[in-house]
Amino acid sequence: MWKKKNKGDYEKQRNDLVDSLMRKGYVESEKVEEAMRKVPRHEFVPEQVRKQAYIDSPQPIGEGQTISAPHMVAMMVENLDLKEGQKVLEIGGGMGYHASVISEIVGKEGEVYSIEYIGSLAESAQKRVEEVGYKNVKIIQGDGSSGYEKGAPYDRISVACGAPSIPYPLIEQLVIEGKILIPIGSKFFQSLIKATKKGEKKIEKENLGGVRFVPLMGEYGF
Repeated sequence: MWKKKNKGDYEKQRNDLVDSLMRKGYVESEKVEEAMRKVPRHEFVPEQVRKQAYIDSPQPIGEGQTISAPHMVAMMVENLDLKEGQKVLEIGGGMGYHASVISEIVGKEGEVYSIEYIGSLAESAQKRVEEVGYKNVKIIQGDGSSGYEKGAPYDRISVACGAPSIPYPLIEQLVIEGKILIPIGSKFFQSLIKATKKGEKKIEKENLGGVRFVPLMGEYGF
């Protein structure tokens, strides 16, 4: 939980960050603004980088992985068009920050399943989301490129790793009119693709622009 002596400092830094993201147009809706003001990002990074938690940049979380920059998290949750009560699958759980932002938006009636490939990060993430109080977030260690059939179908799928293409199990696990947001390209640079499932074998894609994420690992990754 928050260190009492730093709680006020962290809260001011977080609000200043969100104010900046709003001015730059990354945060557009009230629900995303409220979520990002509430979730304590400093609780989802290692102790040694907590002072940088509210800088708008990726931060290392160990095992060669990073927590996404706040503006990217805001952009992704805005484009997913999340609604209260939805069931969401996140791929690339990291330490649980992105899943917690999603949890704030879908609310207590919603469900968030977050798949993390690396066991130590998954274990740490589950502890962190529980300590902060997100009871509707479940962190699972596994191959996120294959989705999570046990919790399917999903209203939304958010992928925080770069993939060579959209893994077909993820499309299968979406409801009709469900949306998936996923970076597609190489191991180093990708385009952020928003795809909407229009039928069992039909999806509509929209390119939201260039991004850079760590590679998706697993059967349908790199």
